[in-house]
Amino acid sequence: MKTILVIEDEKAVRNNIAKILTLKGFAVISAENGQVGIQLAQDHQPDLIVCDILMPQINGYEVLERLQDNISTRTIPFIFLTAKVERSEQRKGMALGADDYITKPFTMDELMDAIEAKLKKKLDFDANLAMLTEELHKIKQFLETKERMIQGFNQELRRPLSNIKIVLELLSQSPKEFQQKEYIRILQTEFKREISLLNQLEELRKIINPENAQILAQLNLLDRQQDHSL
Repeated sequence: MKTILVIEDEKAVRNNIAKILTLKGFAVISAENGQVGIQLAQDHQPDLIVCDILMPQINGYEVLERLQDNISTRTIPFIFLTAKVERSEQRKGMALGADDYITKPFTMDELMDAIEAKLKKKLDFDANLAMLTEELHKIKQFLETKERMIQGFNQELRRPLSNIKIVLELLSQSPKEFQQKEYIRILQTEFKREISLLNQLEELRKIINPENAQILAQLNLLDRQQDHSL
């Protein structure tokens, strides 16, 4: 059930709106002035706020400004109730972050059309935000996976080179032919390993992307834990 906060200093108007919204299946929270409305918005995090503009002490514009300054209430859809229809007043409210205006007197259909339109817009916004968050998570995971891949292959590429260096030193110091042949065999094996690793690195570069990084990470396809010692 969606919750709507109604901020209206005129008791009759406030009660009528609350009654209409309750009959339409909404949970309603009511505030008789701007200060109470701000506190209720922060405490209950309603799905939408309907707020009068002309109120004593704290008017509707000030209520909206205060809610916009609070990160927890900044994205709550906000509809103004007003007897003013001047374009300058509408521009002021929209500039502050209002989503819509309803001019008094209004019908039940006008009120419900505005509320349902803004709730749908917020629902679409939340869905797009969730999608964007998921995409950012995939990109982050992709970058982390790519970094692990690079680090792992750097280590793997160093092993054959290190072995080749050692064998070359042994080969230069070995006077016996059978030892030289064995060292040459080892050099050939390590050379093939190096070429194989380079080819694997090229293939992984082609397939690693944000879409499949999560799958590869879950399957541990990038974890290379085999012992390649001589």
